[in-house]
Amino acid sequence: MSEEPSLAGLLGGQRADAVVQIAGLERELAGIIESGSGGVDDEHDPEGATLAFERQHAAALLSQAHQRLAQIDAAMVRLAEGSYGDCAACGQPIGTARLAARPATTMCIQCASGRSARHQGRAGGAG
Repeated sequence: MSEEPSLAGLLGGQRADAVVQIAGLERELAGIIESGSGGVDDEHDPEGATLAFERQHAAALLSQAHQRLAQIDAAMVRLAEGSYGDCAACGQPIGTARLAARPATTMCIQCASGRSARHQGRAGGAG
């Protein structure tokens, strides 16, 4: 399939971007932690709230970047296995436009938005 190398390239590029983002966020978080590690009591320091907020914000962004990397890695595995582009919920193909917008997605737009009658109608039943 001629599309597979371009998908692999797209996912590989996104993976490289995520790794760079993670490295940057790790440096940023380390810098914030280091700047607040002078034995200062965050609770009573006027700058403490700002440092605590910055630390939590950087940690949240880092967590999101790690999740994104895991999603990209999982998409690369699905691509290698031949199941890339199939909805994990209903098994139908995920639309090309959705895959172009969110290459690591696992669900079609109907299942992701909870609108799939097929998916909803299977609650508890085999089919």
